[in-house]
Amino acid sequence: MSFSALGLTATLIKALAEQGYTEAYPIQQQAIPAILKGKDVLGIAQTGSGKTASFVLPILQQFQRKPLAPNRVIKALVLVPTRELAVQVGDVFKLFAQAVPRQVKTMAVFGGVSINTQMMNLQGVEILVATPGRLLDLVDANAMSLAQIDILVLDEADKMLNMGFKAEMANVFKLLPEKRQNLLFSATLGKEINTITEMLLHDPVKIKVEEEQQNLDLITQTCYHVTEDRKGPLLRYLIKENNIQQVLVFTSSIHRADGVVEKLKKHGIAAAAMHSKKSQGARTDALANFKSGKLNVLVATDLASRGIDIQFLPYVINYELPRSPKDYIHRIGRTGRASNAGSAFSLVAEEEQHHFSVIEKKMGKKVAVVETGDLDLKGY
Repeated sequence: MSFSALGLTATLIKALAEQGYTEAYPIQQQAIPAILKGKDVLGIAQTGSGKTASFVLPILQQFQRKPLAPNRVIKALVLVPTRELAVQVGDVFKLFAQAVPRQVKTMAVFGGVSINTQMMNLQGVEILVATPGRLLDLVDANAMSLAQIDILVLDEADKMLNMGFKAEMANVFKLLPEKRQNLLFSATLGKEINTITEMLLHDPVKIKVEEEQQNLDLITQTCYHVTEDRKGPLLRYLIKENNIQQVLVFTSSIHRADGVVEKLKKHGIAAAAMHSKKSQGARTDALANFKSGKLNVLVATDLASRGIDIQFLPYVINYELPRSPKDYIHRIGRTGRASNAGSAFSLVAEEEQHHFSVIEKKMGKKVAVVETGDLDLKGY
């Protein structure tokens, strides 16, 4: 279905076309018209399903009919669980805010950076994307008011609960006006999500987009049997021999991520690590450089990778296997999106082979195996 059939304005449709989007994803097809009508929405959809645009676009369009808000009075609030997701959602708002006639100032706020700078930059902001803790810090500092919120969005609500934000979320809800439009997006439904849904949403439009298992068919998976000491050379071999220009590499620890990056750099491969020990500025810069092509390799831990959403990522490499089959599917699902083929390589040492068999069983799919014992990795 085209975006023109969803009730969006010509300026937003033109902006979408300029970004290469002509056909709406399933969640966008259902959510955009409902949000434009002022309905509450419960959307159950996985990362990468297109849900960010499904609320960004109609919210910006709704603001075209709203008068300019008083200074430091927030009219739309988007709560997110991580810094990276805050930046990404904020960037989508800024991108499409440029396309609408009535300019709307948007901003993303999160911990790990100066709160004073954020307080100053809140001048004139109408749409705020925030992690719960930093939002409450700003409220305590009287940096802005939430008393006139018209629209509340909970993005990745299940992750916020899993990451221990339940108390902070409850405190935020107390600050909001009773009458408002509520939009809740989550990858899963559970007891706590149902409780929040019953508390916040009024006669919501319920949208459930099934996880696209068929996306795995777009991903060419390869398992490389390799000894632990040859993983580094094999990684560099695969990057160079396949002329890989953009790859997300997963490790299981911060220490390993830093070590992999150090060796890649020594061999002339532009790389950066992304993990919780890095400053927010370093993480933001690394992600921006990776998306723009300045970095060929981004090495990430599972926790830090939450929120990394790149539409056309061609390669994912598991330098180490994740703990659970579910995390494996989440990792490789970063490629093979939007009908674009992708490749996922896993470097599997002997002691990991049983665990990889468990992953295959969970996927219901056998992965092609390449033995690397005879591969000459000298110089890599």
